[in-house]
Amino acid sequence: MTPVTKPISPFEGQKPGTSGLRKKTRVFMQPGYVEAFVQAIFNAIGGCAGKTFVIGGDGRYFNAEAIQTILRMAAAGGASRAIVGQGGLLSTPAASNLIRVRGADGGLILSASHNPGGIDEDFGLKYNISNGGPAPEGVTAAIFDQTQTLTEYYTLDTADLDLSAIGETTLGGMTVEIVDPVTDYAALMQTLFDFDAIRALIADGFTLRFDAMHAVTGPYAKAIIEGRLGAPEGTVLNGVPSVDFGKGHPDPNPIWAKPLVDMVMSEDGPDFAAASDGDGDRNMILGKGIYVTPSDSLAVLAANAPLAPGYERGLTGVARSMPTSRAADRVADKLGIGAYETPTGWKFFGNLLDAGKATLCGEESAGTGSDHVREKDGLWAVLLWLNILAKRKMSVKDILLDHWQTYGRDYYSRHDYEAVDSAIAEGIMADLEAKADGPLPAGIEKIDSFSYTDPVDGSVSHNQGMRVFFDDGARAVMRLSGTGTEGATIRVYLERYEAPDGDLTIETQEALAPIAAAVDDLTGLKERSGRAAPDVMT
Repeated sequence: MTPVTKPISPFEGQKPGTSGLRKKTRVFMQPGYVEAFVQAIFNAIGGCAGKTFVIGGDGRYFNAEAIQTILRMAAAGGASRAIVGQGGLLSTPAASNLIRVRGADGGLILSASHNPGGIDEDFGLKYNISNGGPAPEGVTAAIFDQTQTLTEYYTLDTADLDLSAIGETTLGGMTVEIVDPVTDYAALMQTLFDFDAIRALIADGFTLRFDAMHAVTGPYAKAIIEGRLGAPEGTVLNGVPSVDFGKGHPDPNPIWAKPLVDMVMSEDGPDFAAASDGDGDRNMILGKGIYVTPSDSLAVLAANAPLAPGYERGLTGVARSMPTSRAADRVADKLGIGAYETPTGWKFFGNLLDAGKATLCGEESAGTGSDHVREKDGLWAVLLWLNILAKRKMSVKDILLDHWQTYGRDYYSRHDYEAVDSAIAEGIMADLEAKADGPLPAGIEKIDSFSYTDPVDGSVSHNQGMRVFFDDGARAVMRLSGTGTEGATIRVYLERYEAPDGDLTIETQEALAPIAAAVDDLTGLKERSGRAAPDVMT
């Protein structure tokens, strides 16, 4: 079967962000748009001749069509094998695992993560390298360079493949292997966690709910939580993946998963509840009457991880993104292990994990994971929490309170100002950066722009967010998000530490109100953005 060469002109704006390229679905549906970006990926990695790729996504609108395009192009480029999740489905952590266990050269993952799906919503595509992690900045820069100069792409003139039947078929000279998306991932989870202990916990009357938010984690949760762990049928809510996520917003936070939050906050709510996002790499953790912030979750998991078989030898280090609270640092300090602060974006954890410097990693945006894969992993976090609960035989609320009484509490919240005019948002950030070198207002110790030097390869990443340090040890961070598809999202992260013998039960927004007011005074954020309050507070 002879490859077909087709001419193409570059599309503007195909610059990968922290998690690949994200645009409106209709943008990706433009003739040649997917082809241009995929060819740029293949060009940037030295072609695909003889290589093996893992391909799959979260099942959102246009997922199946884009996969067919990618398969034809990979075959035309001479790839030897494509491993595809049945029906085109693969959670992001499951894809990372498949890349690693199958020794693939890389993977193409189709997802816009926690963004809504549908023809008028969002779509995304990213490339993961052979360690299973997101492409580092050097690779994404090469991809972007290719998007600006390519003149042709290569494909095959063939009918679509049937992706529903497990087994092997051929496309040109390439073998296409359709695999059950859950099997290898579930087997990995069983090596990490004490399934017998969790199964006994559930059999003893412990109640839980998992909201898959009509997204890709549904089949995984049903197979593991209801199947291998014996939770009653119906424990997994919204477990059937939908191309538009049930017309919902698959972001596991108290705003978009409000029905689950209301359930667990009620008198007759379950002992434990959790949710995951569109592609399965984020999580939300709740206990009866309490919400666990992602920053606290990372710290609690770090402090208790050795209770799970996969981590019984202890941790080598803990890494967090810079905007994430410093709660995990306090655990690392007490354990005498490394604590690493990186820019936002899971790709920055890859070198630390590969070098054995860190075992657990986390971001405040509901992503936690470990060295078992090279992506954040929502269901993994849920299972580790269940393992801890089974071993400690305490409620989520009591575990959290015990943690604060041991390490102190980092009161923490993120305030999002969404779809702000890009010029206004960039002006706010530029003005804040300009104030770093001038006289600082009373109460502020330092303002700086975060830069990161990778301790493994020495690479440097500048301009990773503005930090404001207050005289009393409090901290605020401001940065522009790279995951939206309209305007700019300004994210403000607020943090204040309370010692173990202090008041550990203040309402979070109340505890942080003085810091939020100081940030607004410093930047004029509300007036300049035209918002009386943040669009989302988590």
